[in-house]
Amino acid sequence: MNQLDRRNFLSQLSLTTAALSLSPFGFSSPLKSTDFVETETTHGRVRGMRNEGVNIFKGIPYGGKVSGERRFRRPEPVAAWTGVRDALTVGPPAIQPPRRNEPAPAEDCLFLNVWTPANDNRKRPVMFYSHGGGFVIGSGASVSQDGSNLARNFDVVVVETNHRLGLLGFLYLEEIAGPDYAGSGNMGMLDIVAGLKWVHDNIGRFGGDPDNVMIWGESGGGAKTSCLYAMPEAAPYFNKASIESGPGVRMTPKEVAAETTAMLLKELNIAPKDWRKLLEVPASDLFSMQGKLPFVPPFIEKDREQGFMRRNYGGFGPVVDGVVLPRHPFDPTAPAISRTKPLLVGWNEDEYTFFAWERKDTEFARLDFDGLRRKLEPQYGAEAQKIVDTYRKATPHASAADIFVAVSSITLMGLGSVDIAEKKTRQGGAPVYLYNFGYKSEKKIPGTDYAMGTPHAMDISFKFNNEIPPRDGSAPKESFFGGNRPERFEASHHFAELWTTFARTGKPAAKGVPEWPAYNLKTRPTMRIDTKCEVIGNRFGEELAMWRSIGRL
Repeated sequence: MNQLDRRNFLSQLSLTTAALSLSPFGFSSPLKSTDFVETETTHGRVRGMRNEGVNIFKGIPYGGKVSGERRFRRPEPVAAWTGVRDALTVGPPAIQPPRRNEPAPAEDCLFLNVWTPANDNRKRPVMFYSHGGGFVIGSGASVSQDGSNLARNFDVVVVETNHRLGLLGFLYLEEIAGPDYAGSGNMGMLDIVAGLKWVHDNIGRFGGDPDNVMIWGESGGGAKTSCLYAMPEAAPYFNKASIESGPGVRMTPKEVAAETTAMLLKELNIAPKDWRKLLEVPASDLFSMQGKLPFVPPFIEKDREQGFMRRNYGGFGPVVDGVVLPRHPFDPTAPAISRTKPLLVGWNEDEYTFFAWERKDTEFARLDFDGLRRKLEPQYGAEAQKIVDTYRKATPHASAADIFVAVSSITLMGLGSVDIAEKKTRQGGAPVYLYNFGYKSEKKIPGTDYAMGTPHAMDISFKFNNEIPPRDGSAPKESFFGGNRPERFEASHHFAELWTTFARTGKPAAKGVPEWPAYNLKTRPTMRIDTKCEVIGNRFGEELAMWRSIGRL
């Protein structure tokens, strides 16, 4: 089995998220209510639920219809309502496979959820989260990203949206459909901007500060955050950002997006001049067609000789259209439009073990060093030996399996994260802070004796402070990825406090954690987040020098 490359990343992630949706960990269960709470919004009054010290509002519409004649266009305005609208259950997610404990996926999916300590006009920092799942799956209703504990324990307001995904969110039609479809290749991103505008107009009534908004997200949500960081329409509505295990350095050029559109029309037997027939195709049929086309990973690699590596993408994701997304988020430089906005960026140390778990890959755990070289050769050719030699020298006690995980993890998420940190630093504006999440889960990958370590997506429940003992005093249950050890509670608290302090002040800090210096190109400090956090200078220095020498960074 070849190394998980960037083209395959999103398809594997899609399958995995679908699998997680069937587990009891995956999605929200009904709340145990103590009482209700009401507040006004710009479109009418809503009723939420107060639960253990947190006011929770679910399924608030922030955009109107995006189906029928509004397909591939900006949404209709939200229609005002009279009386009180219940905001007690989540809205439908975007078109995708069914999700446990959520409504059936639907085209009209523009709903958001809010968690707040109180609707009291206190101007708390707002943490506006974009869910993962690449650009094709996910929602704002996962238990792992439930905002209750952040709101309760750190006095912040958390907001999460559902938004258009896949073909319905990112089909590029501008060249054949005319001005009414301007921005069609970025409708999923413009939905998120509409959610940010809703926050600006309404969050004061939910105890949040519209002038202190942090955007953040993991995996595909990190890539969405990268795009927002470079989008003029988003710029007025946030003040700082965090890109987690999803470094969106580059997005799809419009030329490639146009080719993908042509491919879709051919598959549907629709002539370009008859493109309006797309408005009549059932959403379920479009979703089926989406599965026949390539996926877009939340980052696009750039070859040092051939430019953008077309083999790595060609499906549906944000489009560099020159207007909505004027440029690649972090290529060739950090975006000037966000020069004054502080940034967090980083990745998990063992990202690949998530994919080994999902793919039932047990082969990597039995590798010897000759086998490791052979496993890397299909992707790296003659440079495979140099990679193995560099990692053996830098980490002399690592096994071949350890090195395979390290190589796979840093190429999936690490190199792009470092690239972003370096470019943001060179800009000379607001600071950027680089991190690695390193708490080690003892859970084994099934069929092996190899521990999960710090896999992709494990950070979600940690940074949301959802790795805590039960509030009723009962025995803690095993975490889905995080394992059984009680030390995980301390690591989760560190992670959550660092992020909420950053949301509040623009500088990450936490009690019992060393001061976290901004990244610079001399000492290159990286915060390693664990039960005991530490700042490490020039982390992975030898390895990164090698990746630079072969044109991968």
